Amino acid sequence: MKNTYEAFKKNILDFTGINLSCYKEEQMKRRISTLISRKGLAGYEEYFQHIKQNTEEYDEFLSYMTINVSEFYRNPEQWDVLERDILPELISSHNGNINVWSAACSTGDEPYSLVMLLAKFIPMNRINILATDIDLKIIEKAKSGIYTANSLKSLPTEFKSKYFEMIGNDTYKISESVKSCVTFRQHDLIKDEYPQNIDLIVCRNVLIYFTEQAKNEVYNKFYNAMSDNSTLFIGSTEQVIRYRDIGFDIYKSFFYKKKK
Repeated sequence: MKNTYEAFKKNILDFTGINLSCYKEEQMKRRISTLISRKGLAGYEEYFQHIKQNTEEYDEFLSYMTINVSEFYRNPEQWDVLERDILPELISSHNGNINVWSAACSTGDEPYSLVMLLAKFIPMNRINILATDIDLKIIEKAKSGIYTANSLKSLPTEFKSKYFEMIGNDTYKISESVKSCVTFRQHDLIKDEYPQNIDLIVCRNVLIYFTEQAKNEVYNKFYNAMSDNSTLFIGSTEQVIRYRDIGFDIYKSFFYKKKK
């Protein structure tokens, strides 16, 4: 029992508060087994002791578990819908002051993309985006605002030229004016309290790793965190299966509106 995945999940929950039961088991077991094999360890128990005794091992486990893959303007056609159809209505219905939450923000590409897009509609001194992630190490990376050219490949040229400075052959730094509009905070979608009165929640390509039960719980919590006439923006491989039961309407593909 001591060297089983079930025992490992319990140890992680007791030690970190992270509930691995909310993640798809086969995917998670495969990823953790890869780490165990790569390090030449005997199994789950020995790996847990590594995590428990070494901060770097814990940070690596957290980064590997949360699968930090992100880029600016991922799926540009969906950002076009956000610009053309969603934001004008949101901004109008909330008198130009909208509360935006980028949940599971990873390396910051998404909240910074939101700032640049919102700046086309409202002054930057009125933009304040909450960006959260479970991984403190990745939050620190996001705060640095330094990215490779590959991360910027889908970003509109106007944004790249206006808000980025090239600091190396393949490296760019985002402007302080954009960084100042984002507040980063650690947050676990499973166990932590949610912010309230949010007008736009952006959570993309994250919940695909969760079990159906965990996904449904998160979507219900999103709904309860949202204001009237607000919008949830999800990833291109995701859908809210029981959206009517929760109280959402589908507005566009990948965009759900909270009923008033």
